[in-house]
Amino acid sequence: MIVSPVTQVTDALKVIWDNAMNEATKKRGGEELLSTIRGEVAPDQLLKRLIALGCLWTCHDGDMIVGIVICRNRVVETLYVDRQHRRQGIARAMLNELRAMATPPLDAFALPGDRATKSLYESIGWKARLLTMRGE
Repeated sequence: MIVSPVTQVTDALKVIWDNAMNEATKKRGGEELLSTIRGEVAPDQLLKRLIALGCLWTCHDGDMIVGIVICRNRVVETLYVDRQHRRQGIARAMLNELRAMATPPLDAFALPGDRATKSLYESIGWKARLLTMRGE
């Protein structure tokens, strides 16, 4: 597997991006997470903006993109692995690659109820420090 920063939008990237966005919006807290990541950027411009900022990474297995991760300001904002490729160490490989950088991430976001992501972060020694609660 090869983990590398994204330099351009491709059809394969658009597919996994759309899958990640669709899955996130269906989860509790997903819309809020995407809003936090997007900030003032229009939804249809977010992918290009993250690429321009150098904070979107992909994991390839051969010619196929099997995972993406957004890491900005030393925070893993989201990490996504294609459903057919989960439980194969791809998320860990992406996270380890980022942690080996000169300025590694220090924090990460996880959605409420996303035990797999929380377990991944806990397995590298990270601890939960903040939980945001909101009244409806």
